[in-house]
Amino acid sequence: MLVLRSILFQAAFYANCTLWFLAAMLAWPLPSRFMIKFAHGWARTSLWLHRAITGAPVEFRGVERIPKGACLVAAKHHSAWETMALAYHVELPTYILKRELLRVPLFGWHLIKARQIPIDRGQRVAALAKMMVHAKAAIAEGRQIIIFPEGTRRKVGAPPDYKYGVARLYAALGVPCLPVAMTSGLAWPRNTLLHYPRPILVEFLDPIPPGLDPDQFFARLQETIETNTNRLLAEAGYRPEESASRSAGASQASA
Repeated sequence: MLVLRSILFQAAFYANCTLWFLAAMLAWPLPSRFMIKFAHGWARTSLWLHRAITGAPVEFRGVERIPKGACLVAAKHHSAWETMALAYHVELPTYILKRELLRVPLFGWHLIKARQIPIDRGQRVAALAKMMVHAKAAIAEGRQIIIFPEGTRRKVGAPPDYKYGVARLYAALGVPCLPVAMTSGLAWPRNTLLHYPRPILVEFLDPIPPGLDPDQFFARLQETIETNTNRLLAEAGYRPEESASRSAGASQASA
């Protein structure tokens, strides 16, 4: 049943993406905010399909804490699921994303039209400077910058690996930062096509006010996200030994 549900979701998900990406071509002649409306619709229907087909229950907490207007959103990154969840809940989402995504047919073109912020990881200093320029312009328009501080998806239970770029961005923008903790990796793990009917708990935490020292902010952000993610994981039934046993099983299989 797990494999069948996973296959059904994958088929439905990509069919839904295709329909929305084709429909969003209508927004190309219009201002970028119209493309974001299509993004909201795509995210909403994709989240519904995941919940309905895989059976993974979802609970959002602290939605009332999302600031109105410009802010920085820093989220735990376990899977592809949260890219949709944040796009749905944030009014004017502006992602910091890898430049390679812009080359994906249709999807990448829509990202350009929606004025998302690409970053070239191979050019660290130059990439950071360009990112700052685009981010400040987005903030001036009242948009919300979404960043995954670890830079890439992390397995549930893996040691945190936060990059200092989020602190530089926070210091440059001068807006509140909304930390987000979640358990999405239990239901949609990275590097697998299987989807598990395990709870996805998402909590928008108290915003960190602007003006803190970057080092102080960096330590506070990591402690806030990791502590609350671990709390949510425990509530969802995850135990650290679960990850260890899976890793041991994988090692024995490869041996």
